[in-house]
Amino acid sequence: MDQLIYFSLIFLTSCIGFYFSGELILKNLIHIAKALGWKEFVVSFLVISIVGSLPNLFVGVTSALYGTPELSFGDVIGGNVVDLTLSVALAALFSSKGIPAKSRTIQNTIIFTFLAITLPVLLALDGLVSRVDGVILISVYLFYIIWLFSNKERFSKTCEESNLEKRKLALSFPSFLKIGLAVIIFVLASIGVVDSANYFAKDLGVPLIMIGLFILGIGNCVPEIYFAISCARKGNDWMILGDLIGALIVPATLVIGTVALICPINLSGSMISLEVARVFLVISVGLFVWFARNDQVVSKKEAMILLSVYILFITVEIFANKIAY
Repeated sequence: MDQLIYFSLIFLTSCIGFYFSGELILKNLIHIAKALGWKEFVVSFLVISIVGSLPNLFVGVTSALYGTPELSFGDVIGGNVVDLTLSVALAALFSSKGIPAKSRTIQNTIIFTFLAITLPVLLALDGLVSRVDGVILISVYLFYIIWLFSNKERFSKTCEESNLEKRKLALSFPSFLKIGLAVIIFVLASIGVVDSANYFAKDLGVPLIMIGLFILGIGNCVPEIYFAISCARKGNDWMILGDLIGALIVPATLVIGTVALICPINLSGSMISLEVARVFLVISVGLFVWFARNDQVVSKKEAMILLSVYILFITVEIFANKIAY
């Protein structure tokens, strides 16, 4: 019982560490991005989404080094289902007119998002995400980044430039020092998460895939949900899809690819919860792409459909696991 309390506190503390260190990195990176004159879509996709994916990356690398990469795979799959349904739905519901998706860049990116998210599922059909698969996934991510930056006209709006003093402050040594400190917290927090997850799996009999799907998958989506709702309420609808799309693409390609390079992900003995998550992932991304491309906006009505899919996903997962056990 003492160990259960100890590892539960470690897990909770690590999650809190992810949140505060993520806020610290985000604040300083946005200042630096503005000082460098980066574009708005670049800030929302590249900066915010990557910062939001850092917990996935650090947990993934740590779990791979511990020889339990399936924890990371479950985290990414579960997190993507949450982002495609709950995150998008809540953002659209809090937005005055839904989430706009009219720009050509977003429309092209949505197609790429569908391919990027379904690719890990396809590569894992044989029960293994190998190192070769990892190279493929990382290559897909790099291809998208190169395409994204290949045409400056894709970023028509620039962030509001800071004055000279703010530029100096953003690029000063303390800003980078704070980012370095936050990264250290990320490393320590990821070790805490993986250690506690391994305890829950071994001593409590909770499969790592389930921990990844439900606990980590949902927990790591909190930054995207918070950011999407905040942008919707403030009328910054243009940033919502940039963040969410990045939060989908980065874990599905860069994170899983990196984990597979370190330690191939063996899913041959995976349980029913992962199979259910795979099905709902394909359904969710299919609906998301359809809604975003059909009338180039995710409306409140479509948000309710996505929210219903999320509720159905949780219900089916619980029911399926009761039957399995």
